Amino acid sequence: MHETWKSSIKSTMAISTVQSSFLLITILFLLSPFTTHSNSSDDLLSELIHLRSKSPLGLIHLKDPLLQRILSIPSPKPFSSLIFFDARQLHSKPDNSIPSIKYEFSLLSSSFLTNNPQNNTQIFFFIIEFQESKSSFELFDVQSLPHIRLIPIYVTDVKTDCIKMDASGYSMGADSMKEFVEMNSNVNLGPIHSPPVIPKKMMMIIGAGFLIWSPFLVKKFVIGNTLLQNKYIWMVASILVYFFSVSGTMYTIIRKAPLFLIDRNDPGKYHIFYQGSGMQLGAEGFAVGFLYTIVGLLLALMTHILVHLKNRGTQSLLMALGLFVSFWAVKRVIYLNNWKTGYGVHAYWPSGWM
Repeated sequence: MHETWKSSIKSTMAISTVQSSFLLITILFLLSPFTTHSNSSDDLLSELIHLRSKSPLGLIHLKDPLLQRILSIPSPKPFSSLIFFDARQLHSKPDNSIPSIKYEFSLLSSSFLTNNPQNNTQIFFFIIEFQESKSSFELFDVQSLPHIRLIPIYVTDVKTDCIKMDASGYSMGADSMKEFVEMNSNVNLGPIHSPPVIPKKMMMIIGAGFLIWSPFLVKKFVIGNTLLQNKYIWMVASILVYFFSVSGTMYTIIRKAPLFLIDRNDPGKYHIFYQGSGMQLGAEGFAVGFLYTIVGLLLALMTHILVHLKNRGTQSLLMALGLFVSFWAVKRVIYLNNWKTGYGVHAYWPSGWM
């Protein structure tokens, strides 16, 4: 009886041990996908941080295998990805804006690292080259460049869930790119740190030169023998300010509009006027600004110079010629505006004259 009781206890302990081992193996088996996913995400994150550290601007050179690893991570991903699609063979074309937009993209990446020296794994910036990763271009259905895509943390379908940046997203450079990313990814990038127009060393040289020449400049200014005291210099400067104001030069600089466009069907043909209110070429603005300046100069001539002529016949002839040219110039501006925007300008007699 005693032996039977002992064997029963041993059998019960053996069965309990087997059940515990089976339960432990089952739990480990169920948790293994999550552990593998966590390890793979951590390994990829460490690799991206290492690749980013090799670039002074924080840009990662992306290829097909690395992109597939990023996309294979289940949602929610531990980070967002902003990808700039590039093609070096297009950089040499004169009407292409890819290099300038790429520079703004790199400025956005470097500013993010500057603003977030510690916690900077919420988003990574990539550049992918067409010749090296054609399949990735096909995957995202890239039809034209420039092309920028944001891969958010929740992605089930690459073509529908990945957000394409439209032209307004990079029209204002890094600032508009920053707004696009912060609006679609909830990542705070911080302010854009643009490099100074004049380097510090050059500023120091200019400052030293100004201090050296300041006594001579003060002496000339007291005598009255400087360019700043020449009325003709001020007159020419005011004309130039007027010309660049009415020609839309600030729009051309801010929007980085090209001076002209090359006809795709005939490379030897250039277009200086763009039909449509959404864009203005540099040469187009200069042409309209030139017409405005002609009218302004003729009105100044008639009101300040011709009124002092003693010969009435010559005075009347020149004034009539000035009015005719001014009328022609204004008519050309109205015609170009009507052709560009589709809106016409019509003259009506005042009702009191009828």
